[in-house]
Amino acid sequence: MKFSSKDRILRNYEEVEAFVNKARHKGLKIVMTQGTFDMVHIGHGRYLEAAKSHGDVLLVGVDNDEKVRYRKGPERPVVPEEERLEMLTYLRSVDVVFCKQLGDQKWQLIKTVRPDVLIVIDENYTDEQKRDLAEYVGEVKVLDRQATTSTSAKLRFMQIGAAQKLVNTLTPRLIEVVEESLSEIKNGAGQKK
Repeated sequence: MKFSSKDRILRNYEEVEAFVNKARHKGLKIVMTQGTFDMVHIGHGRYLEAAKSHGDVLLVGVDNDEKVRYRKGPERPVVPEEERLEMLTYLRSVDVVFCKQLGDQKWQLIKTVRPDVLIVIDENYTDEQKRDLAEYVGEVKVLDRQATTSTSAKLRFMQIGAAQKLVNTLTPRLIEVVEESLSEIKNGAGQKK
């Protein structure tokens, strides 16, 4: 039986529990990771492929739009949550995805899944948090970033490029407008005498 990408998006914690129970019943090793996955790029693909190599099934928790805005600012995410969720289901390493809500309890998905392996990036958790996670996971595995850039860095680069284009385009026009205005003021002042 083949599942569509939509079938691989878990919509509530009951579906997560059912998936985990089936996987455990089959003796499968569950790997979990989580993140924003905005503007999926090569680093995301490599990271998820590396994550999957630590077990049999990979469950990916994805922050919903509200949570991303809260953490990264009002201009994020660039890609809406439904598209981010679906995009991840097309990656061969990802078995299922789940959308995490801003109002979820701390580590709610981790506590629900209790993965055999939790894959993290070092800067997302303190050493103390990693020790605390041992209560809910078999192992915390830290992966390095898998690319030299990030979505945030790419967005900053695009913003800088757009700003430079505006400066190059608008500056000459603004100078021209200011000079015309000053000329009109001078000519108008001279006519009044």
